[in-house]
Amino acid sequence: MTTDPESPSGSDPVLVGSDLQLSFGRTPALRGAGMSVHAGEMVAVMGSSGSGKSTLLHCLAGILTPSSGSVLHHGREITTMPDQQRSALRRDEFGFVFQFGQLVPELTVAENVALPLRLSGHRHADGRRRSALWMDKLGVSDVADHRPGEISGGQGQRAAVARALVADPEVVFADEPTGALDSIAGEQVMALLDETARESGTAVVLVTHESRVAAYADREVLIRDGAVRQQESVR
Repeated sequence: MTTDPESPSGSDPVLVGSDLQLSFGRTPALRGAGMSVHAGEMVAVMGSSGSGKSTLLHCLAGILTPSSGSVLHHGREITTMPDQQRSALRRDEFGFVFQFGQLVPELTVAENVALPLRLSGHRHADGRRRSALWMDKLGVSDVADHRPGEISGGQGQRAAVARALVADPEVVFADEPTGALDSIAGEQVMALLDETARESGTAVVLVTHESRVAAYADREVLIRDGAVRQQESVR
């Protein structure tokens, strides 16, 4: 595994993946990949289609279990956690933004944004207050009562960012968050994700193949054929 540059603050990383191996059938997806991310840092994972970048993100997030290797969250091994503990970790400590937003179509924007809080057992009034705050920050308050099919792609993705941040996660995983947007909407979403994540000290693992999106990151991690080939600071 290529060693990450040290955090400027000297702090320990929030999340560390080491020597991750995973195959789908006979096809290797990860071949010893690894990386780390610190609080308040955005790391862009780049690579061509099929390089393993999304698989690496899913292993770091505890969605996929690698066949070997280690993923540590504050020193706790994620890969060997029982499913219930991993689900709680993803619900309470991690936030997610995917390429197409993946908002629940039957719920309003406000209900979608508040969903992580409701699943964590927060009171309805608290969830409504916090979701209203994040919808205002992300500029989607005016469509709070609309359903996903009634809003634009940019509005839907901003709502997805609000949902990812509403529970104050330690790490946000963003998998091609601008892939379904035009360039203007994509820049808006990235600027808002960058600003709000840094304000709250949230670490961001960003998967992208677009250099203009990666430019928002502090570091770039290049993955090729399931292995990390290069890492460099960009800020």
